[in-house]
Amino acid sequence: MADLFALRPAVPAGPVADAVTGPAWVPTRALGRTVLLTGLLLVLGVAVGRVDLVLLAAPFAIGAALGLRRTPRSAPEVLIDADEEHLVEGGRVNAALTVANPDRIPYDLVVVRTRTSPWLQLETGRPFAITVAEDAWTAIDLPGDALRWGRHEVGPAAARVAACQGLLACRPVVTPARGVRVYPVTEPFAAVEAMPAAAGLVGNHRSRRPGEGGELAGVRPFAPGDRLRRIDWRVSLRTRDLHVAATLSDRDAEVLLLLDVLGEAGVSGGVAGSASVLDTTVRASAAIAEHYLKRGDRVSLLEYGAAGRRLRPATGRRQYLTVLEWLLDVRADSADEAPYEHAFGPHTVSSDALVVVLTPLIDPRSADMLARLAQSGRYTVAVDTLPAGAEPPRRGPWTPLATRLWRIERDNVLGRLREHGVPVVVWAGAGSLDQVLRDVARMASAPRGR
Repeated sequence: MADLFALRPAVPAGPVADAVTGPAWVPTRALGRTVLLTGLLLVLGVAVGRVDLVLLAAPFAIGAALGLRRTPRSAPEVLIDADEEHLVEGGRVNAALTVANPDRIPYDLVVVRTRTSPWLQLETGRPFAITVAEDAWTAIDLPGDALRWGRHEVGPAAARVAACQGLLACRPVVTPARGVRVYPVTEPFAAVEAMPAAAGLVGNHRSRRPGEGGELAGVRPFAPGDRLRRIDWRVSLRTRDLHVAATLSDRDAEVLLLLDVLGEAGVSGGVAGSASVLDTTVRASAAIAEHYLKRGDRVSLLEYGAAGRRLRPATGRRQYLTVLEWLLDVRADSADEAPYEHAFGPHTVSSDALVVVLTPLIDPRSADMLARLAQSGRYTVAVDTLPAGAEPPRRGPWTPLATRLWRIERDNVLGRLREHGVPVVVWAGAGSLDQVLRDVARMASAPRGR
């Protein structure tokens, strides 16, 4: 039975649909050798008149007949089970392979093997050999860890089964892969409540406009339309005229997270290793979105790339889960196609929105995009997502010098952006945007000349 699985891989390289063709159960080499040996002994015994040769062939014939007295009628069933709960980077993945036997004949040997994503550290490097009783099932646990965010797959998985004392074998039964969603870990992030502009009537940010709210703006004389509960009786009794307490309205702000996906740099080592540009971009976006959504603000996302994917602004817990789902499909644009520029129209990006651009600034078009946003009068903050030690791949003796020149040119681009009024800050988790948000809010509250 050892040579039963020697020539065929456990997981076929072709499509899953083409893995099983023809009859499900086929004779094995063991059955072929049994029939050949029995036939040769019988023919030779009859030809030379040797009864002992006929008696020697009898055990082989009887054993094959007893083994094939009951043959399987259906193929085995292979199922892949994986976590469907909220799985975050570094979390535990609980996957399992289940082989079910719908026949009344036990499986003598089942060899199961599966493929998996390299970012799911599961125990799938070796095939599993099990036995399955009649009309029963056997599960194989595949515990492991999720190393990186994204949409990963467990599978496809394939099984080869031997039954009837190894005389019959089932063709490889392949089951499709099972998708596993691993959400990015939310880095600790907190920012000041200073926002450049607020438009809605919900949220926790203080507005410069008077209205219903909890922030005291002063005391003024009573006017028609004021509510009685706003009367300040101390001031009214002292001045002999009715006065009311004026408040500033609580308003929400719109935060647009603009993800630059024109290029990728750095090496991704998972949640416990080094971070690439996309790793920093996705994790920082999740942290910023969670921070502002918890405070009742409207958050939207937009990709700066060929696809130009966009997530409409909304608030609440549902929007946060939608943001995490949207971030799973972030990919770097490998083609040289022009980025989708129509996404920055006046009807798409609100003039009062705070635009947080997460960019590595390794493509000249990214700097041009930031300059256009600043010239259009929108409140723009650039977050540098380039890893500290990122550099081009070494291709010759001139690469270190070329890397140095590239970094000097990039520093010049950062200086020109700051001259255009675009603050650039390196992402460092909690408190990264505090000072720059204060500066943006101060510039927004300053009077503008005509």
